[in-house]
Amino acid sequence: MSQWFLLIIAGVCEALFAVFLGKAQEEKSYLSLYWLGFVVFLGISMYLLHRATSAEPNPIPMGIAYAVWTGIGAACTVVGSYFFLNQPLRPAQILFLVLLVVSVIGLKYSAAS
Repeated sequence: MSQWFLLIIAGVCEALFAVFLGKAQEEKSYLSLYWLGFVVFLGISMYLLHRATSAEPNPIPMGIAYAVWTGIGAACTVVGSYFFLNQPLRPAQILFLVLLVVSVIGLKYSAAS
């Protein structure tokens, strides 16, 4: 499986664990299933990040992988927070999210692998 595909899924899982964390904090109970979702997606995200940076024959360099992983996670978290946590999304935030996505795509295509 492509390391870049693994990295994209890892970034989406990062966003999911952040949204689950937000929902768990809203519940104000440590017995919430949102905490389970948080832990599960945290583990999946970390595992896939590790696989993307260590899979042969062309592992993604950690610096590039981390930047792409956090960029995808940040963008998806903001969008997910808008839909699932009812947080506002202002025009300036949309502009900077677009710039973030463009930067992530640029990092992917400028990487040697």
